[in-house]
Amino acid sequence: MKSIEEISLLYEISEALNQHMDMKKSLIKVLSVLSESLNLVRGIIFLTNSETGEIRIEIAHGISEETTRQIKYLPGEGIVGQVIESGNHAVVPRISKEPLFLDKTDSRKIVQGQEYSFICVPIKKDNRVVGAISADRPYEGKKALATGEKLLSVVATMVAHHVINIETVRVEKEQLKTENVRLKSELENKYSFTNIIGNSNKMREVLQMISQVSSASATVLIRGESGTGKELVANAIHYNSERNHQPFIKINCAAIPENLIESELFGHEKGAFTGASHQKKGKFEIANKGTIFLDEIGNMDPSAQVKLLRVLQEKEFERVGGYQPIKSDVRIVAATNANLEDMVSQGKFRDDLYFRLNVFPIYIPSLRMRKTDIILLADHFLEKYVKEHSKEIKRITTPAIDMMMEYHWPGNVRELENCLERAVILCNEGAVHSYHLPATLQTGTKSKTLPLSLEEAVESLEKEIIMDSLKNTRGNINKAAKLIGITVRKYAYKAAKYQINYKDYR
Repeated sequence: MKSIEEISLLYEISEALNQHMDMKKSLIKVLSVLSESLNLVRGIIFLTNSETGEIRIEIAHGISEETTRQIKYLPGEGIVGQVIESGNHAVVPRISKEPLFLDKTDSRKIVQGQEYSFICVPIKKDNRVVGAISADRPYEGKKALATGEKLLSVVATMVAHHVINIETVRVEKEQLKTENVRLKSELENKYSFTNIIGNSNKMREVLQMISQVSSASATVLIRGESGTGKELVANAIHYNSERNHQPFIKINCAAIPENLIESELFGHEKGAFTGASHQKKGKFEIANKGTIFLDEIGNMDPSAQVKLLRVLQEKEFERVGGYQPIKSDVRIVAATNANLEDMVSQGKFRDDLYFRLNVFPIYIPSLRMRKTDIILLADHFLEKYVKEHSKEIKRITTPAIDMMMEYHWPGNVRELENCLERAVILCNEGAVHSYHLPATLQTGTKSKTLPLSLEEAVESLEKEIIMDSLKNTRGNINKAAKLIGITVRKYAYKAAKYQINYKDYR
């Protein structure tokens, strides 16, 4: 090949590399240019997996895609494996006479009456071999081979950056995929309905209903007071359904302004209203094939209620300012703490929408209706926040438990969780005491655990401290007295006063 032809070829390859933003398309174009200029039968770019060391065909010219996907080499295997392992060039003048030539692609058997040469050169980056480029061409003598080898080496240097970028993108995609699988697995475990705390009869009924409805695609309406865990139930329904690998979109209808809720739910077209500078997909479009959770559904704007009803009935919607119907395959899970029946009778909520939403209602009982679950929940939150705040707290004392059992919990489970987190932060002892609980739990006329006088309050606290010290020292009165900073004689007097027998703690 003349020098001017080489320069022209290298210029064309350079143009091909910069022609496409897609790196693979650029490299396919490079192989096409080489094929036309060097009379190649086939050209291949190999890439090494930086994590496993496995060698695969990344891009090929003259080989079927199916074959390309199947062929893999190990370092040192065949001529390609040796080139990548050693970093040295390899030239085979006549393929038919080279025993190391594996012909894994099984594509050279179709050639009859023609000798072919094989050239393979490494692709390097900072003395590190990241792949190889090979070419099959008719045998035309040693001079043609030497020229081809030299040219292929130059091309390998030119494509090195693109090849490295492909591998970098592949590794990042694999890492993201692995991380995505891990996070989804964590979500599925976190929101498994078995993780919803409660063994009371009412909560068993709720868990049974979640188990039954998760496998279906029916619309679910979750009802209950604020703080009872409606969102947790919605999570459990989605992540235990067949849609668990699809999007789960949450919307708080009360938090979105009335003039924006339609746009948020169904999207809008460019120019649909002032400020709509571009087209926007709505939550229903994003959640396609998945689940959409509409919290505080009772606060939804009447105009948005009409469109939501259409989605439920016709399985389609239109963007704000648009005329093209968009099909929707979304499961709807709604939640509210409002009395929808009263709102329907008052004309504040559409009755047809109410009946469409109320296909499978689940009522979450308030905490005061399932007081037997308070201890389970308290222990769960104690363990959670002890770990989070790195505290050495082992338990909740009996007076503190009694106080929690007597309280009416207007904020339900959310209030109980906040209460335990506060107690863990304040507590610098081995147990959460009643005085670590918020003042709201320590006031009220109905609480049996609260003293009626200062003297009774002091006695109650003294008794609790003595009992805890004996528990911590396993009934050793000497260590218990030392632990709370009084003499053994005074300790024995106090224990006798409150009828506490140290032997009971051994």
